[in-house]
Amino acid sequence: MSTFTHHEAQRLLAEAREGTPECLGRLLAYYTNYLKLLVSTQIDQKLRARCSPSDVVQETFCDVHRDFEQFRGQSEPEFLAWLRAILANNMAREVEKHILTAKRDVRREVSFDAMGKAIERSAARLGSILMDQGPSPSSNVQRHDRAVQLADHLAELPPDYRDVLVLRHCEGLPFKEVAERMGRSTGAVRMLWLRAIGRVREQMEAEGGA
Repeated sequence: MSTFTHHEAQRLLAEAREGTPECLGRLLAYYTNYLKLLVSTQIDQKLRARCSPSDVVQETFCDVHRDFEQFRGQSEPEFLAWLRAILANNMAREVEKHILTAKRDVRREVSFDAMGKAIERSAARLGSILMDQGPSPSSNVQRHDRAVQLADHLAELPPDYRDVLVLRHCEGLPFKEVAERMGRSTGAVRMLWLRAIGRVREQMEAEGGA
């Protein structure tokens, strides 16, 4: 699991801008689980068998390496926003390629703006996973660090724990719809959600991050 902080990420960004490509690679690795999680919130059952979050993230990393000189921001939050925009563009193309072309309806297009907004909503909701479990971070930097840490912890969870948290929080679904998606009763999903929340909190407390 990554132990990077905002300050370490800012340092790597500065060194990458000075022409050290390995620093850019290390910085992107820091966000791998975070970006995979955001992709997973936009993949429905029809697309899941055709589109891998890892492939979309890898394509995004290739685009970043190719176009890094075009990045005009100075801060790590600006870089992360740029990264999410590239991710949204690649995700929109994947949906268009695998879903809309299969329907052969040339009038339908995937809106990059709509995908971008959906990605941003998921990113904003990620921090809500522990919102009711302890004090909220006191700054944008802390909220950012918490979101990336949470993505790393979710990557280590059993799939059903991860799925219930992503559906409930990142996708913002009510428990009834989460239950339908997971093929379980609402009561069973609520219990699963509580156990998943408890597991993530234990992980973060053990790391000193809660």
